[in-house]
Amino acid sequence: MGIKGLTKLLADNAPNGMKEHTFESYFGRKIAIDASMSIYQFLIVVGRTGSEMLTNEAGEITSHLQGMFSRTIRLLEAGIKPLYVFDGKPPDLKKEELAKRLSKRVGATEDLAQAIETGDKADIEKYSKRTVKVTRQHNEDCKRLLRLMGVPVIEAPSEAEAECASLCKNGNVYAVASEDMDSLTFGAPRFLRHLMDPSSKKVPVMEFEIGKILEELDLTMDQFIDLGILCGCDYCESIKGIGGQTALKLIRQHGSIENILENINKERYVIPENWPYQDARCLFKEPLVSPLEDLPEVKWASPDEEGLSTFLVKENGFNQDRVTKAIEKIKAAKNKSSQARLESFFKPVVTTATPIKRKLYTAC
Repeated sequence: MGIKGLTKLLADNAPNGMKEHTFESYFGRKIAIDASMSIYQFLIVVGRTGSEMLTNEAGEITSHLQGMFSRTIRLLEAGIKPLYVFDGKPPDLKKEELAKRLSKRVGATEDLAQAIETGDKADIEKYSKRTVKVTRQHNEDCKRLLRLMGVPVIEAPSEAEAECASLCKNGNVYAVASEDMDSLTFGAPRFLRHLMDPSSKKVPVMEFEIGKILEELDLTMDQFIDLGILCGCDYCESIKGIGGQTALKLIRQHGSIENILENINKERYVIPENWPYQDARCLFKEPLVSPLEDLPEVKWASPDEEGLSTFLVKENGFNQDRVTKAIEKIKAAKNKSSQARLESFFKPVVTTATPIKRKLYTAC
């Protein structure tokens, strides 16, 4: 889920912290990508017809492999250097959220069975997507694929978004790419949405810059984290009746959740019992991430041609000619990505990125 309603809240109140960029403008950039979010998108979209998904001869789903393979090649051809980060063990605070997601999938499974029985194609499409879950096997398949492609992989000790944000804060990558807005509450200096969207959607990449966002909102990073918790996050319930605009108003007025709780009308706004907002705050401020000295060497290597053919063609039924052509694209892209960005030869210039217009959007 990330942070509920944060994109619109920022568009309304910190538009200069958001910029639209072309996909190609990230040439030469190292980007940390939330792998599980991308895999989830591939499972929902790639090769889906109703409740049917792409499979190999053994009946095993291959939508995630097709999606990861083609989308990563698109990144490489654009001269982008992707670094995929996979989730580790979820924090204890997320157990309740994960239980809710499981309950929703169970409900969707029941609704799907009914839709199939009645033959309602629209409902079959809708509910089948809601039953999707990224499994350990999906993750392992994609790790193997990426390594064979010569693309680096990092396994986070806990949340991938937190690991990505840490890599960005420490200068290992230029930005973090995900669809979950909590990358910002984890402190990612630059955050990208829609980088992994298919080219057919023709949606520009949305870049968020946390420094400019904080400046426009006139908040400290600690206050921004409290704002995210009030809006609604994966780690604790929100206060019913307090949406994004109200949360921002209260944070500006009172400065912290503690002061808000002392001053709001308890009859109008019911505080959840045993509300662990302080634990959520600590998780955002000091998440479990890999120490820099323990990170493996990150490098983009040449593809393992034989390994890719074995894995994709022999084991998963991909077309050999298409895989061969794709490997040639990867090899050509590797040479392209070794070129430096032009800006490295010149003095910095003012960006020409397009600011977002509001009318586009109806202590530890």
